[in-house]
Amino acid sequence: MPLPPEPRDELTPHGRLGNWVAGRIESFAHTARHPLFWVGAREMSGISVGLTAWSFMTGVAMVKSGMSLTEAVLMSLLVFAGSAQLAAIPLIAAGAPLWVILATAFCVNLRFVVFSLHLRDYFMFLPRSRRLWLGYFTGDVTYVLYTRRFPKPAETERQRRAQMSYLWGGNVCNWVFWQTFGFAGIFLGAALPERWGLEFAGTLALLAVTCSLATTQMRALSALIAAAAAVALFGLPYRLNIVAAIVVAVALSLAIEPRLRKPHGGGHA
Repeated sequence: MPLPPEPRDELTPHGRLGNWVAGRIESFAHTARHPLFWVGAREMSGISVGLTAWSFMTGVAMVKSGMSLTEAVLMSLLVFAGSAQLAAIPLIAAGAPLWVILATAFCVNLRFVVFSLHLRDYFMFLPRSRRLWLGYFTGDVTYVLYTRRFPKPAETERQRRAQMSYLWGGNVCNWVFWQTFGFAGIFLGAALPERWGLEFAGTLALLAVTCSLATTQMRALSALIAAAAAVALFGLPYRLNIVAAIVVAVALSLAIEPRLRKPHGGGHA
């Protein structure tokens, strides 16, 4: 006579971990079977190719700053935010205080707070753990593509599955491209000569991404204000000119935005 199945509560830690991994794989396979998953991946793939120079340069910068291969790999996996990595790397290399590094990374990533507020109504049906997991994978461009295709949150379970499938398609594509070329930069960085000017190539890649996102008058103006403030405050230690430029740009943009709206009868500037 066959033995009854082992109760779930009495599973060993390895058994519970195995069940969790199996559940995640099954959930991902279910999502990947949706047609919109591949639509999201295809739309993101063209943009991800353009981000490879930035990703590769970030990997090189980590190794050149004195990090070990293990530290660089862990930072690439745990800090899935290229701009925050680029802002923190020189501070880490210079031995800046921990609070300065954390404050810089926080300010650079403040835009994700705005993204989260916008996406709140889309994903509040998910448990908190799944929202955190989704937040790790969702980047700037996937957010833009997602909200452009789905201006309003889903109202039915079928619509929710369609929206989640599209977002995960873009997220997976973006994450795979970024980590692949980031690892290439990490492992090849030590062998590349300094005269190749990879830092400059990465700056150009980041500038191209910034210009592509400045699609409105207000966004372009805020970018110009931040750039001017960063240059004017370049002499601040520990690259604090970046943090100060963000504060100046946010403050001036909040003051200017109402004036830009008035000529349009209260519409969006």
